[in-house]
Amino acid sequence: MSVSSIWSKHAIFEKHSTILMLGILLVISIGGLVEIVPLFYLKSTIEKVDGIRPYTPLELAGRNIYVREGCYACHSQMIRPLRDEVERYGHYSLAAESMYDHPFQWGSKRTGPDLARVGGKYSDMWQLEHLNNPRSLVPASIMPGYPWLAKTPLAAKHIADEMRVLRAEGVPYTEEMITSAQDDLKLQATPEADAEALQARYPKALARDFDGNPEVLTEADALIAYLQQLGTHVDFKLYNNKANVR
Repeated sequence: MSVSSIWSKHAIFEKHSTILMLGILLVISIGGLVEIVPLFYLKSTIEKVDGIRPYTPLELAGRNIYVREGCYACHSQMIRPLRDEVERYGHYSLAAESMYDHPFQWGSKRTGPDLARVGGKYSDMWQLEHLNNPRSLVPASIMPGYPWLAKTPLAAKHIADEMRVLRAEGVPYTEEMITSAQDDLKLQATPEADAEALQARYPKALARDFDGNPEVLTEADALIAYLQQLGTHVDFKLYNNKANVR
């Protein structure tokens, strides 16, 4: 086939914008189907990982504050499987760790450090002071302070309704978890409380006064509870051992 013959056929698309647009839509549709259709034949696109659980009511309320204050704009929660990332932040992020996030908090940039493994890295009082005045702990920080969080009572009367919505989206909240939501919310931030029932519903849930003020349940309590559980659900030593056995 001559060059002129090929050009004459290609010229149809060059000269007629409607035909060109239809051609583009056809190619994109085929490419999309090739990528999407195989997913319907997979049992799951997320590997099952032991330890992953839904957020407690207090952690969920803290996550809402995290999103409200725009923390995701400067802090990602996704450690890539690259050597420098793993050495700095810890084990790379697993898809299962975000399976109950609606929406996920992977982020798109890092003005501050990744927070996927921040749980337990610092004390509650460190987190509180960092929220109040970041530069008192990290002089070079450009993070704004959030001193009002420790002064603002937590308003979470609709937390059970939110859990119902999340259940409709696939988060495995049971009816018991939902009906106990308000009690669990207060229990988790109560010092020296009997948290056995709470931890039976939410394994490894931390129960203590998070902001140093046991008299009032504040937004700081909720946000710190959320931060302190990030990256703590999975026993990565056990996970790595299983991977080595395989």
